[in-house]
Amino acid sequence: MKAVVFTLGCKVNSCESASLMKGLKNLGYTVSEELEFADLYIINTCAVTKEAEKKSRQAIARVKKHNPNAKIIVTGCASERAPDSFLGKDGVSVVTGTACKEKILSLLNENGSYIFDEEECFHELPLAESVKSRAFVKIQDGCDNFCSYCIIPYLRGRSRSRDPELIKKEILALNPLEVVLTAINLSAYNFEGMNLTCLIKSLSDVKCRVRLGSLEENIITDEFLQALSSLNDFAPHFHLSLQSGSDSVLKAMNRKYLTADFRAGVALIRKYFPNASITTDIIVGFPTETDSDFENSLNFAKELEFSDIHAFNFSPREGTVAYGLKDIDGNVKKERLNKMLELKETLKSRFLSKNMHTFQDVIIEEFVDGYSVGYTANYIKVYINKKLEVGKYRVYLKEFLGGEVLAEIKE
Repeated sequence: MKAVVFTLGCKVNSCESASLMKGLKNLGYTVSEELEFADLYIINTCAVTKEAEKKSRQAIARVKKHNPNAKIIVTGCASERAPDSFLGKDGVSVVTGTACKEKILSLLNENGSYIFDEEECFHELPLAESVKSRAFVKIQDGCDNFCSYCIIPYLRGRSRSRDPELIKKEILALNPLEVVLTAINLSAYNFEGMNLTCLIKSLSDVKCRVRLGSLEENIITDEFLQALSSLNDFAPHFHLSLQSGSDSVLKAMNRKYLTADFRAGVALIRKYFPNASITTDIIVGFPTETDSDFENSLNFAKELEFSDIHAFNFSPREGTVAYGLKDIDGNVKKERLNKMLELKETLKSRFLSKNMHTFQDVIIEEFVDGYSVGYTANYIKVYINKKLEVGKYRVYLKEFLGGEVLAEIKE
């Protein structure tokens, strides 16, 4: 029997899917992450934007082309939001939501909708399979921020954090070259008074490279950065969610900071980690965003010199405060997005160029089309024209060509 676990959306979904895959293997299934012929499909959906939800539905439609007789189970944020819109459609026989995803393994012979209540404490999933290169470890779920545009707190529930001892136990069991601590709201980690800074301090003896998922501005303090500096091998890549470079738009979004706070956080990061990669998210075309607000966002991104920007148009989500606001004309949003994406490419190229002709540690993850491919600590993807085993190597970044960084092994 063959099963496919297809994942859309965030790294938390990926962590949960990895656990499901391990469980299916224990049940005797051959498991794949690609949409191909299988007897069983589990589609782990996303609902953060309309486009994400659309892609979730498209994935289900593609399943029918591979095997019209397969068992199809839909889980995740999109099905939590609207279970009835999935059950019985395109051959879907089981629907679950965001909670208790491990129970899917007991529903393989069932039919119907199983939307479980979120628990007040962090819900443990079975350990995923160990990996040699990079492993994602989920440490927190839910969100209490209730940004005016975001549906996720309504789907994932309140913030809850994982026991630090279990986090460390999982890292040691997976034994990867790099671990990525991931969460719905990583900065909100707090287990019985132990915040993210305390957790980082408790991982000071972990031997693998430690990378962080998306962060909020409020976590950036001297104490937090000092804790990161004390790790054996920290990856200085900070993904700080900005969302807008306009104070008035940030207020309308119910974000809890001003651009001055964000600017100070970025400066503090560069004080401790001068060559850090600082990436961000920016929403373009929020309903209250004027032309002037957008220019402020554009100029703020230029000033802070992000190494990359995940820019996307505002997507109204029913059930959020911003859903009741009048949306901006689609052509205006498209024009603004194109400008932001142009800036993204400029800033990304500038960051990569600054890193040329330097020696850096790279963890090679795969061999593709004649190149060994991996990432530096500050998250630069590099290509080496030589077959290498999965592992950590000292390399020389020699050339930035066509958007790709070519490197060679230090002899």
